[in-house]
Amino acid sequence: MKQSVIITAGGIGKRMNSDLPKQYIPVNGLPVLMHTINKFYEFNSEIQIVISLPKDFIQLWRDLCQKHNFKVLHEITEGGAERYHSIKNALKKVTGDIVMVHDAVRPLVSLQTISNVINQARVKGAAIPVLPVKDTLRKGNSERSQHQDRSEFWIVQTPQAFKVELLNEAYEIPYSSAVTDDASLVEALGKQVFLTEGNEENIKITTPFDLKLVEFLMEK
Repeated sequence: MKQSVIITAGGIGKRMNSDLPKQYIPVNGLPVLMHTINKFYEFNSEIQIVISLPKDFIQLWRDLCQKHNFKVLHEITEGGAERYHSIKNALKKVTGDIVMVHDAVRPLVSLQTISNVINQARVKGAAIPVLPVKDTLRKGNSERSQHQDRSEFWIVQTPQAFKVELLNEAYEIPYSSAVTDDASLVEALGKQVFLTEGNEENIKITTPFDLKLVEFLMEK
């Protein structure tokens, strides 16, 4: 089955204290987004890669590709007002039977994690990588809270993988701010989303600390 990945790169880095969005910040000689693209190319050199970029940053990305002589084949689609609209635009370009959606700022996703979600989606239609919660959980506020059983909770990562017809159907559902990821949208159809094992290094770069941690892990 042919594979596609949509890499969403719409963030503007408010929590990074940087004028440059985090996906373009260099780590180990390359912008973060290039490391992310390289990981999927390493997994499958024939995978279709579609990246969703804000209109105002498309030329910057092209300039960076030229500067770094970046040759991995990929397609660019213009992002929308929200992540939902960006993915919906990108889906118009998708040609794979299995489509993954991945955060641009998760450059340390493992090949095994990618393989896990693809294999599960191929069989069951929808799969997401997760990690167990390690910390004790409480629900409530500073005045009143209650302990929660952490064994019932999971930390969700990307890439999330789906049979393409299922994800296309999900994106016929109108936009709602309550839907925070693709799996939630698929569940809104009444479909089940299956869990697979993620990897701890698959950090989403959100803060300067995250960036330092990713730099450290890449050096190792």
